[in-house]
Amino acid sequence: MRTFLLTFSCISALPLQAAPKELLVYIGTYTKTQEQGIHWLKLDTGTGKLTPAGKLAGQKNPSFLAIHPNKKFLYAVNEIGNYKGEKAGGVSAYSINRETGALTFLNQQSSKGGAPCHIVLDGTGRNVLVANYTGGSVASLPVSRKGRLRKATSFIQHEGSSVLKPRQAAPHGHSINVSPGNKFAVAADLGLDKVLVYGFEAKGGKLTPAGFAKVAPGAGPRHFAFHPNGKFAYVINEITLTVTAFAWDETKGKLSELQTITTLPVEREKGMSTAEVQVHPSGKFLYGSNRGHNTIAVFSIDQKTGKLSAVQHQSTLGKTPRNFGIDPSGEFLIAANQSSGDVYTFRINQESGELKPTGHSVEIPMPVCVKFLDR
Repeated sequence: MRTFLLTFSCISALPLQAAPKELLVYIGTYTKTQEQGIHWLKLDTGTGKLTPAGKLAGQKNPSFLAIHPNKKFLYAVNEIGNYKGEKAGGVSAYSINRETGALTFLNQQSSKGGAPCHIVLDGTGRNVLVANYTGGSVASLPVSRKGRLRKATSFIQHEGSSVLKPRQAAPHGHSINVSPGNKFAVAADLGLDKVLVYGFEAKGGKLTPAGFAKVAPGAGPRHFAFHPNGKFAYVINEITLTVTAFAWDETKGKLSELQTITTLPVEREKGMSTAEVQVHPSGKFLYGSNRGHNTIAVFSIDQKTGKLSAVQHQSTLGKTPRNFGIDPSGEFLIAANQSSGDVYTFRINQESGELKPTGHSVEIPMPVCVKFLDR
């Protein structure tokens, strides 16, 4: 008996090492040939290694992606200007094989406006919302229980312009996000220098104008992110390479500017612009991509005020970081370099937010969007 207890004690003292966990990573792309499309990779969450796992070709410009809250379906915009003779793009639905990551096409609907460039699902998974760049509009499409898309039930055309002509001669919807309480949708319009707020009803997907916040003239708001605490929000401005921090009031759907800060460590130069912005799952850090400068700007977030302080500017090791994604655990950031055709993984320092290359990368033609699926 004493021998058994000694043996058990020795075994129990050994460190327990769990097998490396894998996440699926979906990459949306622009397509020049029928062979290109949506790629999926496996991410080793121990090392950051990326392994190609599959590809679905045949769809035109499945650039931006969104995954249903139930993890059974994936949705993609088709960033085109003509959908079956209509001056609009497409929105496509796919079912996901949770074991392999493989996608199966379900159906497609019109986005109701040209060149849809951003897509999200509301918190209930009942609706897909899209922003149309060329059309300068937003739309909501209901989702059936089997994941198929129904025709748009809500569509709003933006109106107006801003100071930088011809770039801002017309509205350009560049993103749409649903608020933490699922009561509002927020759309950044690059052409208007406005972040527009809409009342949102999950049942029926109705959008109702509810106000807006302005950014500096000529800033060009592009992508938007809510803080996990629901009290702050951030928009990255493409043209001036800045981030504007807001206080967010979920009860009123109101944005109040707190601060605007540069995303660059140097003076802005011709050919530079921003693209993506995301808040770390911990709420401690914010990340933004600089195209041309080819870096990810890292900021710390003051948890009391929501204001930002610059921490780092990390090279993405490629050209034109159009998008990036942070895995659900907050351990890794994957940067997608559109012009150099590659994606790289970076480990995130949980104390400082700083990025460190893992040494792992994969070549993918014209990557545009990064989304994770935790199986």
